[in-house]
Amino acid sequence: MHIEMRNIYKAFGTNQVLAGVDFDLASGEVHALMGENGAGKSTMMNVLTGLHPKDQGSIFIDGTETSFSNPKEAEQNGITFIHQELNIWPDMTVLENLFIGKEIKTSIGLLNTNKMKALAKSQFDRLAVSIPLDKEAGSCSVGEQQMIEIAKALMTDAKVIIMDEPTAALTEREIAKLFEVISSLKKEGVSIVYISHRMEEIFAICDRITVMRDGKTVDTKPIPETNFDEVVKKMVGRELTDRYPKRNPQTGETIFEVKGLTKSGVFRDVSFSVRAGEIVGISGLMGAGRTEIMRAIFGLDSLDSGEIWLNGSKVTIKAPSKAVESGIGFITENRKEEGLILDFSIKENMVLPTLASFAPKGIINEKNQSDFVDMLIKRLTVKTESAETAVGNLSGGNQQKVVIAKWVGIGPKVLILDEPTRGVDVGAKREIYELMNELTSRGVAIIMVSSELPEVLGMSDRILVIHEGKITGELPMGQATQEKIMTLATGGQ
Repeated sequence: MHIEMRNIYKAFGTNQVLAGVDFDLASGEVHALMGENGAGKSTMMNVLTGLHPKDQGSIFIDGTETSFSNPKEAEQNGITFIHQELNIWPDMTVLENLFIGKEIKTSIGLLNTNKMKALAKSQFDRLAVSIPLDKEAGSCSVGEQQMIEIAKALMTDAKVIIMDEPTAALTEREIAKLFEVISSLKKEGVSIVYISHRMEEIFAICDRITVMRDGKTVDTKPIPETNFDEVVKKMVGRELTDRYPKRNPQTGETIFEVKGLTKSGVFRDVSFSVRAGEIVGISGLMGAGRTEIMRAIFGLDSLDSGEIWLNGSKVTIKAPSKAVESGIGFITENRKEEGLILDFSIKENMVLPTLASFAPKGIINEKNQSDFVDMLIKRLTVKTESAETAVGNLSGGNQQKVVIAKWVGIGPKVLILDEPTRGVDVGAKREIYELMNELTSRGVAIIMVSSELPEVLGMSDRILVIHEGKITGELPMGQATQEKIMTLATGGQ
């Protein structure tokens, strides 16, 4: 299938998101689509698949001008979109999610469960995934939910698959398997639009790259004819000298410590400490228990045993409100479900943890609140026309900046960052890293959970590696390598 989009315009109110975009996709190619958050990448694909009507321009499929009225129609015509924000029904089983709206029935109209299970198993085998089909989807990790979405797309026999940040929540092993699947799909003539901020992936699997900036197409090139620095410069309109800013940590006393944290069947005997001004990176494979440990520290999940110490005093945290009161902030990996209220404005989301401080006598001081929010929007360069814009209308990366702003706003002593740059472009990543440096220079202790090994190596002062719910090693900055981390993450010494 050959797709050509010419001179596409799309605005939401006064916000011009696409301003004359051109894009073409050849049959059987993997075409990278890159740009900063808010550049218009996802919007362009939503226009292609009929989620948003275009304001102007033309779309041709195999030479015929075409316009889909909704994503289902696009899917029926062979175009499937795996969105960055997962479309999982949490209260339904994995099997029900895979076949929602496409259930297979017997000749007498009953559900053919055996046939659906066999088809699901064949796709899971193809992806080397082992998730029980009767498991409730809401209890699956973000990585497992991502693999469910990928398997669902593969079952449509699509001719074009659009993947928006498909590896953001996957382990190295899962990513390698996905790349094998992409390679085999390409051989079958399936085209892939690959939207990602992970530059190394783009250069590993893509044939061509289109770079977008401010709703316009900047350039399209074969991958062998470009390089990392050129792509970054075209994306951000400036040169980024280093991916990771230099760290010169001036660490102080230990201000946060956990001793013997245990939750049966999830993690056991977890002990570590963080000093003022230090970034401790937490690495490990998907399902190792990294996120579960952080949730328990923040009071989202219960502990069977263990102690939490803050500034030399033992604290009991049985609810997030107690964690916030103690000066602990938590940026969760799942911003859509846990980090934001999508119908609320940027302003309302940013002040949620600090609302009481703006109403000392029960009446909100609107001016102080607005000044505070405006300062955070500028500091984190959130792309928006107004603080009153609903967070759900922002790009994924700008939503992430709002989550970070919300917790920076409490003036934390300890800040837990779980996948802080997931789905964030290279320019915004740099801004987040610089903010982390700024926070640690003020004495904030940071715990950073990340699946991106270069990020862990680039920003951590110490690295703790978790395997099957237990810390298997600690690596100081300067001695850590990807090989050492992976050895510890897989249970080696």
